[in-house]
Amino acid sequence: MSRLADLQLPIRAATETAAAHGVASDRCDILQDGHTLVLRLSESLVARVVTDRDGPRQGGGWFARESAVACHLARNGAPVIPMHPGIPPGPHERLGYTLNFWQFVTAIDAEPAPEEIGTTLHHCHRVLRAFTEPLPELGILCETLELLETPAPRTMLSASEIGLLHDRLSASLAALRAFPMQPLHGDAHEGNLMLTTRGLLWTDWEDTFLGPAEWDLASIIWNARILEEDHATADALLAAYRRVGGTIDKAALHQSLIARAAVMSAWYPVLYPEPSPERREKLRRRLEWLGAVEG
Repeated sequence: MSRLADLQLPIRAATETAAAHGVASDRCDILQDGHTLVLRLSESLVARVVTDRDGPRQGGGWFARESAVACHLARNGAPVIPMHPGIPPGPHERLGYTLNFWQFVTAIDAEPAPEEIGTTLHHCHRVLRAFTEPLPELGILCETLELLETPAPRTMLSASEIGLLHDRLSASLAALRAFPMQPLHGDAHEGNLMLTTRGLLWTDWEDTFLGPAEWDLASIIWNARILEEDHATADALLAAYRRVGGTIDKAALHQSLIARAAVMSAWYPVLYPEPSPERREKLRRRLEWLGAVEG
């Protein structure tokens, strides 16, 4: 069976849900096909459908948090991709799939400046401080510790590597609990940013949780600071965040860098079951760095 045939049911779930709310679909452009399927269904409508129904993250709770946080941010003028106004935020359930709906935005083929990334992230953090609905504390970090106890990481990581990840993550998690917490993006990397005709916008809030603001900063600078040793870019982003009123604790940032490396390494077997040589090399370097870094 072709991949397109596999997608017919989730596509139908998206179009039928939109139609049930009076929003017509006039196309079906696949924008992303991974653990979630992202479809452009009209000039303004984008559907996001969970297609990984056997993975470690099940249920619609995380989708509900994403919808609530995204609506709060858009309502208060933060630089985010908004949900579609013609359909309730959901999440929706149809044909066994969980889904929600977003406004289509037009991307610009250019790299965002680090200063703009730091400024817009601070804007989101400032607006998020007023979000009062319950969120998990240090969500993805705790979730990753649980993941390390399952068979999933063993398909790619040795017992000693899993032990290293567990030790590093446990120590950083304990340290980060001592710092002030607020609602965060949770997975702030450049893949969750879009430079658009509306400006630089943040998206993909499914990992939102309570934690130190330094977690999001560590997430967005990790590749530049550690893998690429592009300290100018990382420093410019952090300086811009500070310039618009953000504060950064060096100890919290350091612990967040360690925790981010451990989280990404632990999820590799789930996210990239057949990694390219380039991805394998990145994993090797993360593990090497974690083995050498001072806690």
